[in-house]
Amino acid sequence: MEHVDPEIDDRLFRNVMGSFATGVTVITTKVAEEVHGMTANAFMSISLNPKLVAISIAENAKMLQHIKDVRQFAINILSTDQQQISKQFSGQLHLKSEITFGSYKGLPVLEESLAIVTCVLHSEFVAGDHTIFIGHVTGVKLEEKAPLLYSQGKYRELKELEG
Repeated sequence: MEHVDPEIDDRLFRNVMGSFATGVTVITTKVAEEVHGMTANAFMSISLNPKLVAISIAENAKMLQHIKDVRQFAINILSTDQQQISKQFSGQLHLKSEITFGSYKGLPVLEESLAIVTCVLHSEFVAGDHTIFIGHVTGVKLEEKAPLLYSQGKYRELKELEG
């Protein structure tokens, strides 16, 4: 195994990782009738059979313990018209607006999302300063909308290339 360079600058590493364009999600769950949510872009499909997805949550995030406690969560894949919702759940907005949640498969969801994936916890793995939660998919919904993207510290939209 090759030795990893401990001299890699943290800021440079963050900038390199941030240059990868991702979709934007809000992870939601409910603990004792209280809804919790957080913006995340660390989400991916893992397996088709069985249907599994992964999210990565920082060890210092409140959402980490909520998912461990209730063992279920929803992934709301945001559309271009949900940028303010992303900012609210990432703590970027000082003035918080009231969010209305719908319910799908017993979990709180953002109704105007591009897509929704509900999960029960399949497994979890600690990796560095994050926990990777693998969710067994219990439901999916999809709308005809454009995805909200994030890259290089900015929100982005898709544009078709001439070709």
